Amino acid sequence: QVQLEESGGGLVQAGGSLRLSCAASGRTFSNDVMGWFRQAPGKEREFVAAITSGGTTTYADSVKGRFAISRDNAKNTVYLQMSSLKPEDTAVYYCAARGALFVRRDPARYDYWGQGTQVTVSS
Repeated sequence: QVQLEESGGGLVQAGGSLRLSCAASGRTFSNDVMGWFRQAPGKEREFVAAITSGGTTTYADSVKGRFAISRDNAKNTVYLQMSSLKPEDTAVYYCAARGALFVRRDPARYDYWGQGTQVTVSS
């Protein structure tokens, strides 16, 4: 059974930091694109960041310079280090995997999803 399990969410003050983790199981994800998405109440799910199997990263403009995505293929885990957090970063954050070589920003192009972890940034 393929599973992606996010952890590390929580409540943080504006300007603070959090690190999200996504542990994958059930198959090897080392050749997949791994991505992070987020969804705020009343809004559509949006792309945050992604990383290819070779380590190439892509970011949404809204998080560029503040967030960093990384992966540890030996642990089948992907991370999202979030710094200088803003209230508008408040959302449920989802980990996703895409069985392909290239990053796509469209959530529909991803094959596997975690259940999400809540991130709340207070002002």
